[in-house]
Amino acid sequence: MGRLLGGIALLAVALFMVVGFLRADVNPAALSTMVALLIGAGLPAAGGSWLLARHFGVGRRIGQRREALRRDTLEAEILKMAERHGGRLTAVEVAGELAVPATMAEELLNELMRREVAEIEITDSGLLVYAFHDVRHLTGKETARGLLEP
Repeated sequence: MGRLLGGIALLAVALFMVVGFLRADVNPAALSTMVALLIGAGLPAAGGSWLLARHFGVGRRIGQRREALRRDTLEAEILKMAERHGGRLTAVEVAGELAVPATMAEELLNELMRREVAEIEITDSGLLVYAFHDVRHLTGKETARGLLEP
């Protein structure tokens, strides 16, 4: 609430200063008048705008979009890795090749599994392997035909 009130107050001060400059008997083209207007009205307007943007979460939404784009990029890289590794990956391979922490690699792989892009398999020694069914069968796409074709 403080950001909202502070932003509105600073914008009101900036508006008050602009009105004052417009009613003053000064040369508007003079350098000193322009500098005074910039300092007296421009800075409060910029500060008020910044406070209002922070209040309404503009920076937070940008950060969320950036994080979503980062995750999407990492997931795309995982799918490319899966193609190079025969459709099967471990969290250690993902962490090593993408230079992310092992916990993040597991989160990304589990998210792909939750969305049914990958399935989890386990080796006899207990190693978790993420299998990408569609990636493993990409070679069969050349033989694809229409749904109604015999």
